[in-house]
Amino acid sequence: MSWIIKTFSELTTDELYKILQLRNEVFIVEQECPYQDIDGKDNKSYHIFLEKDNEVIAYSRILKKGISYEQASIGRVIVKKDYRGRNIARDMLLKSISFIENSLHEKEIKIQAQAYLDKFYSSLGFKKISDVYLEDNIPHMDMLYKK
Repeated sequence: MSWIIKTFSELTTDELYKILQLRNEVFIVEQECPYQDIDGKDNKSYHIFLEKDNEVIAYSRILKKGISYEQASIGRVIVKKDYRGRNIARDMLLKSISFIENSLHEKEIKIQAQAYLDKFYSSLGFKKISDVYLEDNIPHMDMLYKK
């Protein structure tokens, strides 16, 4: 298993289908949160994912500055339920941060994090920059990473 980072146009239709399937499975079905996942930003993003046995088991997207925020951003962070608790999310976030710093040459990353993940993101260097608020009826907060 190795991490794959691709632009939208580099994704195969099969990879895109599996990515969207996982996002739907976790964000809409598991979290019981009907929302517009296809938001017009995927085609402007980098997609980092991990496959095992022809299945996407972890995924996030990386957005250049100016797409969601003034800073670069990481979003749609997912690890398939059966693979959680194995440090896959930590590995994926470290690779995403490294890509943003080394390939996009950015020093700041802004994220919108679910509030219960405060300690996880803080351990990666993110700092809380907003109060907790509801986004799609789930408590979130804005966090910022500075190199």
